[in-house]
Amino acid sequence: MTNQQGPATTSMASVGIAARPGSLRRFAREPLVIICLSYLALVVAAAALASVLTSQDPLATSLADSLAPPSSTHPLGGDGVGRDVWAQLLYGARTSLIGTLIVVVVSHLIGLPSGIIAGYYRGWFDSLGSWLSGLLMALPGIIVLIVAITQFGRSTELAMTVFGVLISPAVFRLARASSMAVRSELFIDAAQVAGLKDLRIMARHILPVVIRPIVIQASQLAGVGLVVQAGLGFLGFGSANQASWGGMLSDAFQNVYSAPQLLITPSAAIILTITAFGLLGNGISDALSVGTATPSPQSVARRKAKTAPKPASSTTGTREDNGLLLEVEDLRVAYAGSDGVVREVVHGIDLTVSRGEVLGLVGESGSGKSQTAFAILGLLPSSAQYTMRTLTFDGADLLVQNEADINRLRGLKIGYIPQEPMSNLDPAFTIGSQLTEPMRHHLTLSRTAARAEALRLLSRVGIVDPERVFALYPHQISGGMAQRVLIAGAVSCNPDLLIADEPTTALDVTVQAEVLDLIRDLQAERNLGVILVTHDLGVVADVCDRVAVMKDGQILETATAEKLFTAPTSEYTRRLLAATLEDAPMRKERS
Repeated sequence: MTNQQGPATTSMASVGIAARPGSLRRFAREPLVIICLSYLALVVAAAALASVLTSQDPLATSLADSLAPPSSTHPLGGDGVGRDVWAQLLYGARTSLIGTLIVVVVSHLIGLPSGIIAGYYRGWFDSLGSWLSGLLMALPGIIVLIVAITQFGRSTELAMTVFGVLISPAVFRLARASSMAVRSELFIDAAQVAGLKDLRIMARHILPVVIRPIVIQASQLAGVGLVVQAGLGFLGFGSANQASWGGMLSDAFQNVYSAPQLLITPSAAIILTITAFGLLGNGISDALSVGTATPSPQSVARRKAKTAPKPASSTTGTREDNGLLLEVEDLRVAYAGSDGVVREVVHGIDLTVSRGEVLGLVGESGSGKSQTAFAILGLLPSSAQYTMRTLTFDGADLLVQNEADINRLRGLKIGYIPQEPMSNLDPAFTIGSQLTEPMRHHLTLSRTAARAEALRLLSRVGIVDPERVFALYPHQISGGMAQRVLIAGAVSCNPDLLIADEPTTALDVTVQAEVLDLIRDLQAERNLGVILVTHDLGVVADVCDRVAVMKDGQILETATAEKLFTAPTSEYTRRLLAATLEDAPMRKERS
């Protein structure tokens, strides 16, 4: 089994996801955004219809019309060599917009995917990408542009393509930083546990969050591209056969004393367009924020009428055999400290889990319980160094399987219930979307069948109104309900093994009991093997068949739950029982 790229240490606060009452409605309610959009639409229309709006050739010179005043023939007059200012303005808009588009597209085609990949995987690709971006940023951009134009000829398209490459590090760095922030979130780990491929995770769960700051930056780059394109035209490095706003400015400066009014038209066009780009980017960013309005009763009723939940045969049925399901031998996990010394945090763990058995992995915080669970799932961070002599699941040796094979196991054969339910749900997607995605991926169910099965599972885990919860976003449900949703997701693909990492943490006592009852019922229904990671001996007494007690990365003893509570062999276990249970009788009742 190979190491997985682990989470970073940044916070979701840096991502800046916020709820919005509806993207289009919010967009329409911003007058300034509407004004900017209308202006840019007008500029685009004028550029596209330039040949319709004027019959003049923007490059045709006439000494007789030099500095001509406005007239019916020349609505804005003539420039220093008799070219029609109105025609230049229209065709110059076409040149400026195309150049700006080239800059934005090229920079984002290079910077956005590479930044997301670097932030997601880190490692050598991140190091190489950061080095190349630093190299490009160190180059003197205007000199590189002039050299390229001198070498390959005066071409606005070529110059803007080169500039797009030079400015792509800005996109790369922003996409990388945003991806790293999202990559550290638990809902990304949950998506991995669900067995989703990395490409799908990046496209579905990281890109929607990254896109918001990218949109703001894209609008700024559009303005920068317009300035650079105008600057090249002003210096005479633009295409000789194209009108441009920069070229208009150059001619106006040459005639500033005799015809100062020639400065007004190109200057106003450049300033207004750059301002419109900037303000529109902010407006689109706000509109792209996650819309999370509560669905109306009418919309819920319509959905109920369209699709009634039906049991899906792909996830039903129980198993009768109780053979060995998971075997782990000599698991060791180590990390390198800041001093370079490698220290083991898990020392030679041996575990077995059979079908229909609940194994409790109990110990104080920092004892290595979660590290053991993540090692079995293959989700330890890239900084972890871990080895195992044996890791078999349902008779298959996972140590010789490649990452693609292991990824297919996660979610399909191995389910995972995390300890922080709200952090493991992606705030950018509805509950229904997150439940149906693994089923459609692993079980190849249709959208309708996956939706029906998700509704059935929500009902099975005790959610009263599955239709309503299906359409909600994570922030609109309680922690207990979120935990039920994650349990539904963990069993949605009918796994053989369920790993529950502190599933009752941060829940109130009543909800804890309900969640434990639910896990126990699902385990009995589906004959699941369960690893229950917990520090709560009350939970162990209530749910587990066997218990492994951990301390300082080692298993001190493994015994049946009854034997552990009545005759523990380890002194640490006795102290743990004395400190937590205070000689209370076992609450465990089994048929």
